[in-house]
Amino acid sequence: MSLSAVLSAADPSPTPSESGTPVVPSLKDAHESATNAAGWVEENWSTWLAIGLRVLLIVVIAVVLRVVVRRAITKLVDRMSRTGQAVDGTALGGLLVNAERRRQRSQAIGSVLRSVASFLILGTAALMVLGTFQINLAPLLASAGVAGVAIGFGARNLVTDFLSGVFMILEDQYGVGDSVDAGVASGEVIEVGLRVTKLRGDNGEIWYVRNGEVKRIGNLSQGWATANVDVTVRSDEDLDRVKATLTEVAERTSKEEPWNELLWSPVEVLGLDSVLLDSMVVRVSAKTMPGKSLTVERELRWRIKRAFDANGIRIVGGATALEDAPPADPTAGVAAPSAYASTVSPQSMAASPLPPPNITK
Repeated sequence: MSLSAVLSAADPSPTPSESGTPVVPSLKDAHESATNAAGWVEENWSTWLAIGLRVLLIVVIAVVLRVVVRRAITKLVDRMSRTGQAVDGTALGGLLVNAERRRQRSQAIGSVLRSVASFLILGTAALMVLGTFQINLAPLLASAGVAGVAIGFGARNLVTDFLSGVFMILEDQYGVGDSVDAGVASGEVIEVGLRVTKLRGDNGEIWYVRNGEVKRIGNLSQGWATANVDVTVRSDEDLDRVKATLTEVAERTSKEEPWNELLWSPVEVLGLDSVLLDSMVVRVSAKTMPGKSLTVERELRWRIKRAFDANGIRIVGGATALEDAPPADPTAGVAAPSAYASTVSPQSMAASPLPPPNITK
């Protein structure tokens, strides 16, 4: 029996008598009402106590579990950071990502994992508390499902950006300090977020790229890079002398500092890349540290030019003119003088107008 039914039965509302005078409850009626209320409490106190203890137990377990899980995630993230810091001063540390990239990646992963853990634990606890009070959760779950679908459909771009950012960070596709080509923009990564990635372009501009818009990523800072230098010489040059000069430059560059650290493989003379009527192209290639290919290419061009000048090897480019050809006559393009230019020439005399006849008498 519910409390409202007990109170309504124990304390009926006074009805006006036929004479219009209200009926006053007697002491006996009040005693019966108190007795019925005390009996109802005595019958249901164990049920309410059980429900309260169950709710308290659910809340305590949820809070303790949330604290434990968050601490475990924090320790995991700290261990990842310490593992990266342990190799900073070693040779392996130079090949790994920098400290700022590791810090941002670990913080982002920890934040996502803590948020997901808190949502799952607290959400499950809330549903269990509502179920303890014997509340029908079917309409609530149906409404929540419809609302979630509507919100997800309206904010689908935001959800796409967030999920793409999570997978980019978990898979370590790029990080702070990397040079990337994202299709819509390219440059150096200065910040990696769950929704937006910031890139600094070659001219200093900052690009805000949504993670959901990135369909492909070209990371220029992972693995190794390739330095290719094309040297164009005249077609009548001695190929053996050209190859020997390039090989000497390559060996000297590979042994000198700091180029021996930037080069991850010996500089190779690949041979003729193309042969034209008046020129030949010889290609030189080498594997370098990521992001240092342009620096190595500039140094190789500088050294090759100086070595070729010392050995008398001429470098040409594009359509070149033959140096042994006689110089062009500056008067070759000037037309011969016309016969009509002289006033005494027969052609000029024949073409002069006739004088008008004299009509005066």
